[in-house]
Parts: sequence; C-alpha cells; structure tokens
Amino acid sequence: MPPGNDRKAENGELKAAAIAHPNIAFIKYWGNADNTLNIPLNGSISMNLGDLVTRTEVAFQPHYEQDTLSINDSYITGASLERVSRFLDIIRELSELKFFARITSETNFPIGAGIASSAAAFAALCMAAAEAAGLKMDDVELSRLARRGSGSACRSIPPGFVEWHAGAGDQDSCAYSIAPPDHWDLVDCIAIVQTDHKSVSSSVGHALAHTSPLLPAFTSDAVRRLADCRKAILERDFDNFAGIVETDSNLMHAVMITSTPPIFYWEPASLVIMKTITRWREKGLAVCYTLDAGPNVHVLTTSDLSAHIVNELGQIPGVVRVITSKPGGEARLQNLSSDQS
Repeated sequence: MPPGNDRKAENGELKAAAIAHPNIAFIKYWGNADNTLNIPLNGSISMNLGDLVTRTEVAFQPHYEQDTLSINDSYITGASLERVSRFLDIIRELSELKFFARITSETNFPIGAGIASSAAAFAALCMAAAEAAGLKMDDVELSRLARRGSGSACRSIPPGFVEWHAGAGDQDSCAYSIAPPDHWDLVDCIAIVQTDHKSVSSSVGHALAHTSPLLPAFTSDAVRRLADCRKAILERDFDNFAGIVETDSNLMHAVMITSTPPIFYWEPASLVIMKTITRWREKGLAVCYTLDAGPNVHVLTTSDLSAHIVNELGQIPGVVRVITSKPGGEARLQNLSSDQS
C-alpha cells in the first residue's frame, strides 16, 4: 500500500522499514538461465532462519543527490552500492519515483560468509523500498521483485519452508511457502569457521557454473531431488531428508570445483565437520550437513538434540563459534520506531 502519514516526513521524505531472514537452501541452484533477471537453471527448497535478522530502512528524499548505503554503521561504496542502486532503479521505474534514497541496514549475523546475507538484505530492501515508494504488491510480486536483486532473496519473502519455482521468465519465477515455520522443529546449527567475506561472490560463481562439465548432471537430476526433499519435509522424515540434502550440497560443490577457474569454498575445517557429521549420523544421531557458497557448515538437527550438537561442534578445531536458528517467518514491514527484535 502507499506510504502512510507516518512514513512521509515534512521535508517530503518517504520512509519505510522492513525485516527479513536469511535462508538455508536444502536443494540448491547454481547457475542461471538468465543472469539479468536471475532466473535459475533449476528450482530450490529452503528454510528461513528465524533467529537471524536483517533490518533495513529506506528513505527516499527529493534533495538527495545519490543513493547512499550503510550496513552495520559502515558506509558502503563501490560495487555493492551500485548493485543496490540498480535494484532501486527498478523500484523507481515501477513507481515513477525520481528520488534517490538513503538505505540503512543492520544484521545480527556475519555477512558475505555463506549465510545468505544477500537473500535477507534484498528481501528486506525490496519490502521497505516498495512500501516507501507506494507500490501495491502481494507476496508473489514481492518475491519476483526481490529475485531481481539476489536470486535467493525471493525465498526470504514467504514464511517457513519455501520452494522457488524456477519458471521460464520473470512472471513465473517466484517462491511459495510449502510449510509454516512450526511445521517441523528443525534447528540449523551453523558452525562458523570463517567470518571474512568469501573471495568469490555467488554472482561470479553462478556465471562460472556453465564452465563445469558436471553442471548438466546437477540440473537434470534436480527435479528428483526437489520431489524427494519436499516429501521428506512434509512427512518430517529426517533420514530421507538428510540423505538428499547432503547429496545436493556435495553435487553443487562438485560443480564449483570443476568450473574454470575452479572455486574452492571449503576450508580444511569444513571438511572435518562434514566427515564428523557423517560419523555422528552413522551412530544414530539425527543430524546432517549442507554448505552454501562459503566455508561455514550448516548442521541440521532436531530441537531436542540441538544443545548437544552445538556443544560437540564447539569442540572441533577450527570452529570459531556456533550460531543457531529455528525456522523463521516471512519478510515483513516494521514501524519506523521499532527495534530489530
């Protein structure tokens, strides 16, 4: 809906704020059919991480001479600001708004380290900017729009467990919830082995995916993996869920390391954790791993085991800390006076 009176200041400023959660992909995509529109080669399934939050405030102002971006109290310039400005250009075109904007964003988790920070960032930016610009959009439209900023951001718009239908173009490439956050008491225990920004961005990696001879195998089998994962989630079948999630993660990283040039996101500690998780599951623990485009390992388990798993992960050399999260809700608007919680 158009900005209300509380979002329009006397100086003509149009403001809105929103929060969104990153998501962890259980069935992943790597490589685009359309790099401009971020149309993926295959669909994907993910879970929003409710305890990890990005809060973004957007203020359009007639007197601003350019867009500005601040993340966690640091002013951002260069390629990151240009990417945000290009996304805001889409908002400006749709709304016919000519103003530049001030964007202020805060997170409570490491960014650029393989925890889908761009997904949360562009989902929150999309919702706040659309509201401030007066655009009337439903969740499907917001999902499509968020995808233009970062592909996986479309999955952070709906709540809980989410499936992104790859589609054939802009109109049908969007994400839907397949189960609410309280459907399954999964916990993502993220073993942090590196907090620095990864050396190769996901957008660069997607472009290189087509150079891997394994990409056709990864994409052609995606329909089966999607069906198996969807069924396992809906039936809360951890054994089948674990097998398909680990296979999918390994397949994606096989594409990465066979690209030209190869991309190695794993660190030595990443591999140690993966092998340890495999041993734990062989002993009967409900636990599995998956890695996005980064070295940090997402260790999935059930809530009754999460405290034990966190403690055990903390004993593994190379693990800096462990961040936990239960399934989370949808991206949503916030009152401008609200805090991040």
